[in-house]
Amino acid sequence: MSTPTFADKLGTAFAEHGHLCVGIDPHEYLLAEWGLPVSAVGAHEFGLRVVEASAGRVGIVKPQVAFYERFGSTGYRVLEDVLKEARDAGLVVIADVKRGDLGSTIEAYGQAWLTPGAPLEADAMTISAFQGFGALRTPLDLAGRYGKGLFVLAATSNPEALAVQTAVIQRETQRGKSVAGGLASRVVNWNRTHAEGPIGSIGVVLGATVDFTDFGIDLAELASAPAAPILAPGFGYQGAQFADVKRLFGVAAATTIVTASRSILAAGPDGLGDAIARQAELLGEAIA
Repeated sequence: MSTPTFADKLGTAFAEHGHLCVGIDPHEYLLAEWGLPVSAVGAHEFGLRVVEASAGRVGIVKPQVAFYERFGSTGYRVLEDVLKEARDAGLVVIADVKRGDLGSTIEAYGQAWLTPGAPLEADAMTISAFQGFGALRTPLDLAGRYGKGLFVLAATSNPEALAVQTAVIQRETQRGKSVAGGLASRVVNWNRTHAEGPIGSIGVVLGATVDFTDFGIDLAELASAPAAPILAPGFGYQGAQFADVKRLFGVAAATTIVTASRSILAAGPDGLGDAIARQAELLGEAIA
């Protein structure tokens, strides 16, 4: 019996629990509102409570690693617990680490987050290709070897991104495309040569608050089999609404992971489970 790939796990999560991904983001103000200390101890308790409330209600969670990293080695130690508890609960875990580099360094990042049995093992990680898509060769190979996933930053929701991510590529196979569009096309091409099912294990990050036409993103290309999954931040607190998912992502909505964090986490520890269930239901109605 073959080990399920990240694409397999993602397809199962969509089918059984829908497209909502709950962010595990222990902001300082949220820790205070939850009555938890602003420390690794507080972030630990926060993460475990989000995992407990998410299990059985959604299929995907996305810990924002920066909120643990700020507490140093103890922060990483408690993050290991949160990651393990989430995976043991049957949740698909996307580590939001946004790592980017080249050579042996990017290989080490991939080993840290994608290797089975590693202390920080996740099912997928977010990754930056500023040094070029080709620089991702080793984490791409690791993802394929271990059945893991990658989400390559393509069109992010911050306004400062527009100048860089819409710049036109001047060389090689993606010449004439925007940086964002070229990266998306490279992801599509990778899945076409490596994926075996209807969904690929390599996806892109597309912020829900941006106009994809400005970034040169071809949603139909991303949706063509094997579809490149989309990790879509920007819903809830950042302004995008679940009702707009189909309008925003069109034919690619069926393989879009809709992430929300603060808009859910603000419900507090006592209201968290109900908030997750309610948001999952609303998204399910919008994306049906």
